[in-house]
Amino acid sequence: MKKTFYLCILFLLLIYGTVGTLASASSAPTFPCSVVLEPVNKNDQNAKGAALLYKVKLTPSFPRTSISIHALHLPDPSTLGNFDTYEGFAFIKNEISWRFKLYPTPELDGPTWSGRFDEITSAMNSAEVQVRPSNTKTEKLGPAILSNDVNKCK
Repeated sequence: MKKTFYLCILFLLLIYGTVGTLASASSAPTFPCSVVLEPVNKNDQNAKGAALLYKVKLTPSFPRTSISIHALHLPDPSTLGNFDTYEGFAFIKNEISWRFKLYPTPELDGPTWSGRFDEITSAMNSAEVQVRPSNTKTEKLGPAILSNDVNKCK
């Protein structure tokens, strides 16, 4: 009887540990959340940004995910090549991507770049959010300047 009791306790602890581990292993962000966008090039240590992700219901259809970006102290896009602006870029590798304009606000030490995109219908598991230079005429995107993984959202 005592042996059966201990076996039951051991079994329950094993089940509890397995379920707890699986629940904590889920890396999907819970909304709303925000993530700090860090510079890809460590020489751009003053460049930083933040992305806010949350669910919006702007039409009678189902809710969508909104991403907004606020980025500061970015180098002038023209110093990075044939670019004249910045864009927000979010993607799930080998699946889908979204890009949207960031707009500058005039400030003394360079603009703050910000923008948003409200039309994401995919789950954002394993998505990455970036700020990239862009050419408005050719629509070519440059390399990521700021970046972070949505799974680091808090």
